[in-house]
Amino acid sequence: MKKIFLIMLITFFVTRLWAQNDDVSSSTQGKGKVEDRNFRIPLIGESAPSFIAESTNGTINFPDDFGEKWKILFSHPQDFTPVCSTEILQLAKMQDEFDKLGIKLIVVSTDELETHIEWKKSMEALKLNNKESVKIKFPLVDDDKRIIAKEYGMIHPASNTTRDVRGVFIIDPNNIIQAIYFYPSNIGRSTDELLRMVIALKTAASGNFLMPVNWRAGNDVLVSIPPKTDSEGKPIVPEGYYNPVWYLWFKKANSFKSEF
Repeated sequence: MKKIFLIMLITFFVTRLWAQNDDVSSSTQGKGKVEDRNFRIPLIGESAPSFIAESTNGTINFPDDFGEKWKILFSHPQDFTPVCSTEILQLAKMQDEFDKLGIKLIVVSTDELETHIEWKKSMEALKLNNKESVKIKFPLVDDDKRIIAKEYGMIHPASNTTRDVRGVFIIDPNNIIQAIYFYPSNIGRSTDELLRMVIALKTAASGNFLMPVNWRAGNDVLVSIPPKTDSEGKPIVPEGYYNPVWYLWFKKANSFKSEF
């Protein structure tokens, strides 16, 4: 009797398991393929994902619309958020500095274009800290469908929230990512640091230089190998160079041409 009962119990559970699997299968077929939630962040040295989207400056085709320019792509989780608003206002104040360096700014936010337009109007009417109001010339891009945020790996795999859409991608004229920053939603980004980074990247590329800690325009740069050696392989220190120790070689800022 016990054996018969045990067989019936096993049969019942196996039947239920098959039924559950059939339900899952039919549910998947009815709703389509389940979305892949593994949104990967593109890394330094990789091509920046391209996209076409609407913005406050019209339709944006990225990167084609920006030519062979350095680009900084900012992202925001929502319009009318306090931290993001101060960041955009500061970027607007620094637009001339970025323009002189040939740097294009692109701001992506996960709200609709209509909300972007109202947000832009509100910010342009502000006189923050008793300073003059500013015009926002760079585009605020509509990413309401989260397409750009996903392409740039800024949606958390376990959540649909846009809270972590706070990445900054510095992209060179060949559309290669050269630097990446991610900030928490409660801490404002440093626009001075982003400007410093692009200047450092452009200077480094101009002469295959390395940039020491806290480098700023006008400071000496590092070189990766000694500039010259004698017949015995000993380093020769030519004019414009110095080495405080064998593994640190500096080139004086006044000994090479700089556009900054």
